[in-house]
Amino acid sequence: MISSGQLRAARALLGIDQKALAERSGVSLATIQRMESSDGVVRGVVDTLTKVVAALESSGIELIGENTPSPAGGRGVRLKD
Repeated sequence: MISSGQLRAARALLGIDQKALAERSGVSLATIQRMESSDGVVRGVVDTLTKVVAALESSGIELIGENTPSPAGGRGVRLKD
């Protein structure tokens, strides 16, 4: 669904810290910290992951999944048009 690198990159593009993402998504700061410190794809409760992804998307982030059409290929993150 989302990798820890994508999560950190998305926050950087938005210019927000972990606390702001926690507030926007309605999950705890500790959960955001755990997600970002994991290796590779973030694992956890589906509802929690969905809340974080929804908060990023509503803030203007587009997540690029593995094998999704993208000029450079691979996973990524970008601002929506």
